[in-house]
Amino acid sequence: MSKKTKAFFYNLFGFSAFYLPTYFIIINFTNLTGFWIAGTAFMVSILLSPKFQYIKTNDGEKIFMKWIFTKGIKEIK
Repeated sequence: MSKKTKAFFYNLFGFSAFYLPTYFIIINFTNLTGFWIAGTAFMVSILLSPKFQYIKTNDGEKIFMKWIFTKGIKEIK
């Protein structure tokens, strides 16, 4: 599997890990209805999920991660 594909799946799973619990928490604990449930869960997940980026460097292909709960940018091996 290429590093570009891995970065895509890391982003997908990272987003999903925050979206699904947030979605169900919003359904159970708020009075939001319709699109507002999905929209709120989407915005919370976008803010909280880690971001993965595939980059070609002189040293080869690398994946980097940035997250609000860690300091700086980390290289994923």
